[in-house]
Amino acid sequence: MEEDAKTTRPLFGILMALSLAHGLNDMMQSVITAVYPLLKTNLALSFAEIGAVTFTYQISASIFQPICGYLFDKKPNSWFLPVGLGFTMLGLLMIAVSGSLAMLMVAVFFAGIGSSVLHPEASRLTSMASNAHRGLAQSIFQVGGSTGWAFGPLLAAFVVSPYGQQNVAVFSVCAFVAIVGLIPVCKWYAGILKARKEKVDAEDRRKAEGKKPLPKKMLVGILMLLIFLVFTKNAYTISISNYYTFYLIEKFGVSIQTSQIMLFAFLFSAAMGTLLGGPIGDKIGRRLVIMWSIFGAAPFALIMPYANLQWTLVLSVIIGFVMSSAFSAILVYAQELFPTRVGMVSGMFFGLAFGFAGMMSAAFGHIADAWGIDTVYVWVSFVPLLGSVAYFLPRVRTLQAITKAPNKKSSK
Repeated sequence: MEEDAKTTRPLFGILMALSLAHGLNDMMQSVITAVYPLLKTNLALSFAEIGAVTFTYQISASIFQPICGYLFDKKPNSWFLPVGLGFTMLGLLMIAVSGSLAMLMVAVFFAGIGSSVLHPEASRLTSMASNAHRGLAQSIFQVGGSTGWAFGPLLAAFVVSPYGQQNVAVFSVCAFVAIVGLIPVCKWYAGILKARKEKVDAEDRRKAEGKKPLPKKMLVGILMLLIFLVFTKNAYTISISNYYTFYLIEKFGVSIQTSQIMLFAFLFSAAMGTLLGGPIGDKIGRRLVIMWSIFGAAPFALIMPYANLQWTLVLSVIIGFVMSSAFSAILVYAQELFPTRVGMVSGMFFGLAFGFAGMMSAAFGHIADAWGIDTVYVWVSFVPLLGSVAYFLPRVRTLQAITKAPNKKSSK
């Protein structure tokens, strides 16, 4: 019994290393959006040009993710993660010395490649290290990224804003730290790749033989619904994180540092929500977590554009906490639909849905130029209402009943 408990226990050392790398990568990525006000001033950019920079970043950081996930599922290699972090490091170094819009767009493109490599590959390794505790493992992985993303603006406020754009290069050291921290993970993965390949393939075949596949139309329908839900969540949170500093500065007249600290509060609350979403989904069901986390944030989002500074901070913290709990549950729900394509599915959800949200964020840049940043916050406040479509997700028990293998009786 004791041995069985050990074999079903998540590999917390591996999960923590992956979470740390995720956190450092996303912190570096978050620094990019946090220094937008500084870059806007230094390079004399309009809101529309900031939106174009965001769109360029989202192409490399999002659209490429499912492609990378598909390739990594087909041709796994234990050293992809350090290569991805090398791209993030290169992008930050280029941002530090960018003197034109064109160079800045090339820089954020390279930085985004790091995320396209890390997210699907690290998610696949997280699933491997979960030992059937997928919600918990995904939350551990996700909270690293969410926490890192939260600390990016805070660190930018104290490391970059007072000293200038060139100090963005300081954060490239984080990429080196993440690479070093992943060396044990790479060795662990390299050790099991060859040993597990035949065994995993055989197990996948047995599982496929023991279960009826879900109808193709149902699979496609569920997948599209899940992608739409991630799009709904990220259309709101990415627009908030990209324009929150501008909104606070323009509406309330706060300093850049104050706006970045308030952005940290919003993002840190999102990190805490991410930590809880997976384990709660393991306990009460992922469908309920998905439905209430997105749609449940709608009342607070609708109020926020009309709140004063203090209540804006309080409401943004509540929204960040509630909405962020959805992602781990959505991702694990999708991974369980496609157990042999975890990398591709993870890349799709980290990538395409974020990319679509990034396109909306770029559109909001044009709205801000034409009608003001306040209008953006009024329009985007209605987006969480779309989370109500989670009601149409089938319950896991329903899916299990459909895929349950029929009893095979020997004929006499």
